[in-house]
Amino acid sequence: MNRKRRKITIPSKYLLLGLTVFCLALMCATFFTDFLATPLSNVAGGVIIPFQSGVSRIGESLSRRKEEVVNIKDVMEKNELLQNKIDQLVMENNSLQQDKYELNHLRELYDLDKQYENYEKIGARVISKDPGNWFSSFVIDKGTKDGIGVDMNVLAGSGLVGRVIEVGDDWAKVLSVINDNSSVSAMVLSTEDNCIVQGNLETMRSGMITFSKLVAKEGEVKEGDKLVTSYISTKYLPGILIGYVTEINPDANHLTNSGYMTPAVDFSHLQQVLVVTTQKNAIGALQEGQQ
Repeated sequence: MNRKRRKITIPSKYLLLGLTVFCLALMCATFFTDFLATPLSNVAGGVIIPFQSGVSRIGESLSRRKEEVVNIKDVMEKNELLQNKIDQLVMENNSLQQDKYELNHLRELYDLDKQYENYEKIGARVISKDPGNWFSSFVIDKGTKDGIGVDMNVLAGSGLVGRVIEVGDDWAKVLSVINDNSSVSAMVLSTEDNCIVQGNLETMRSGMITFSKLVAKEGEVKEGDKLVTSYISTKYLPGILIGYVTEINPDANHLTNSGYMTPAVDFSHLQQVLVVTTQKNAIGALQEGQQ
């Protein structure tokens, strides 16, 4: 018969007492002798010190990472401040450029005003234009309330822009000399030979418009000669610069000439203009009254 194995059990109080005695014995041995110093040192050197070293490296890494995060945050804040300053300087520079641009235009208008000081004029700003690259027709911010009327001449740059064709209380529409529907009675300033300047948006791609019916002997009119409004024009005041002769060719009838001229005004950039409030028909009526 198999005998049942008997289990040996130790009461917990004896186990606790034994462990306590063992710990006290180790403490006394450690305190009064050094036979455990070397094994414990080996354990510390092999286990505890590498663990401490790893913890130290992790701490240093976290500290460096924290410093990097702080530095990055500081750099980002400084970068944001610098960007705000740059944006502010760009806005100020744009404003100065705009002021300079407007000042140059005002100087041009001032010089133009002095050039035609015999005519009464009023300044106006362009507020809209027809589609396209050129200011072939556009609207200004002055109207009948400001004394603007139909057929009043409009100046800018170095000379003639066109004339008013429509007017409201506080606006007016201007037809430029480069418009296909424009025709100006002109003359060559040096010879006083008459011709007709015609708008042509097609040739304006090359910066020129056309003139025709110029009665002049061969060689009298040369490239670079000034074309101005003539005395016989019914809508334009006399002597206003229109542009310069660029090319002249004899017509097939051998009696007249035609060609191309460069306008005195930059019709790709118009911002301010001068409207001459003195009208051609008013001058004619005044001259008749004085006779």
